[in-house]
Amino acid sequence: MGLKLIIVLTSEEKTNAILKAARGAGASGGTIINNARGQGSTSRKTFLGLTLEDRRDMVLFLVPASRARAVLDAVCEAGDFEHKSGTGIAFQLDVEDAVGLRHQLAQMQGD
Repeated sequence: MGLKLIIVLTSEEKTNAILKAARGAGASGGTIINNARGQGSTSRKTFLGLTLEDRRDMVLFLVPASRARAVLDAVCEAGDFEHKSGTGIAFQLDVEDAVGLRHQLAQMQGD
């Protein structure tokens, strides 16, 4: 089975909407990593030397390659990534191999 890993970096407030949208597009689940940090193309505001940043989440989805584009599009729409700067990004990577999926394979294949 061909798999894709979809990685989403977004604000904490949008995580639940992104999870719901991804499930609706065919993802069987996701993993959330809280408190991700990074820098965009513009500098962040500072106050007394401390950088003021929004909390970010990294959300990971392992999906069949046949569903990956639909999930990616749904995540983009739920996160409003294309219409508003700084809301987040999402991208997909090929997965060469994976283990520990035996119990989810039927759901991932749509059976």
